[in-house]
Amino acid sequence: MMRRFLGVCAAGLWCVAVSAVSVMDFGAKGDGVTDDTAAIQAAIDATVARGGGKITFPYTPKGYRLASPGREMYKGRPCRAQLCLPAQPRLNIAFEGEMPCKLLYSYMVRPKGGAFRPTAFGRMGMPNTCLFSDWLPPAVTNAAERPWAILAAAEGTSAAGKFGLALVSIANLEFRVHLDKEKMYPRQSAVNLQNVSRAIVRDSQFCLDDNVGDTFLGKELQANPCHTVGLMMSGDQNDNQVLDNVAVQGFRYGFVLGEHTVASYLYIHNCEEGIVFHDSTHLSMINHVVAQHNRTILSTTRTNLFGHRKGICNVIVGGIDYEHGHGTRPAVSQMKYGVYDPENRFRGRVVHHLGWPGDGTSFFPVVGGQKLTVEALR
Repeated sequence: MMRRFLGVCAAGLWCVAVSAVSVMDFGAKGDGVTDDTAAIQAAIDATVARGGGKITFPYTPKGYRLASPGREMYKGRPCRAQLCLPAQPRLNIAFEGEMPCKLLYSYMVRPKGGAFRPTAFGRMGMPNTCLFSDWLPPAVTNAAERPWAILAAAEGTSAAGKFGLALVSIANLEFRVHLDKEKMYPRQSAVNLQNVSRAIVRDSQFCLDDNVGDTFLGKELQANPCHTVGLMMSGDQNDNQVLDNVAVQGFRYGFVLGEHTVASYLYIHNCEEGIVFHDSTHLSMINHVVAQHNRTILSTTRTNLFGHRKGICNVIVGGIDYEHGHGTRPAVSQMKYGVYDPENRFRGRVVHHLGWPGDGTSFFPVVGGQKLTVEALR
């Protein structure tokens, strides 16, 4: 059901306007039990059919469960996602939850009395408008392949990024990927917007569906052979990319970014590589990063990751406030590099500050980065 209302247009005549659609109008329950995949896809398809628009997700205490297998192709184009957006170059579409996301959950095991003992954080509740997947996709260990994702845009044909959509925006939503509790890593990415020309993400987060190394599991996150991403923004030759108050947690790569990126506040937690740039011929700027317990905070790609070609990365990061995680678990999240850029593709500036332990020391190793100014806040 599309919600309609009467209004007065510029000519002074009464007209009918079409407002956002709700996923509940298409049968989504949000009860945490019903598989809402088909209902949400129906809302997407209806919005696409009318030429674009907004899809809303009312808050529910249990969240929207996605249990259906992902699709390799969508309308004849590569997609690899449970929820798929078609390749329609003039399409603008928005996804919006009912309220801004609370950022972020803690995923570490803290030492007590000199011994490693799990801290009981409790199982994750549902304070946010949440879509969660409990589907376990095939493992993708080839870095050049598309990752499986909860939500993705199908591949198009425009520019180097193979764009198929004009604009996708996401606001006030949490996407949770299933943690393989036997292997202790996720096989699925959260959201893949690499084939979208313009992308805007606000007040949202992309994370795992369970705590890591807590008292319930008695395990900790492991190195991931699967190339998973929390949030992948647009590919090369994109237009504007905007990130505002966005968090990622628990993936091999937290954010995968390209040029024209402007970010205000990014939170990265428990990622093997937190922020990864493939190409930024046009300047990208990040105001502030909070990085807790990541193996590498800022890096450049070493291969054509997910099909992104490698290029020069002009990047300015105003501040990175970080915790290195040494002496805590998961071991895979203990910081090894502040910057990893062995091909010296970064150009720009980074300022960093060790937030905890606040003992006046600094640990921010840089590999490569010969054309990047790296400065410790003093």
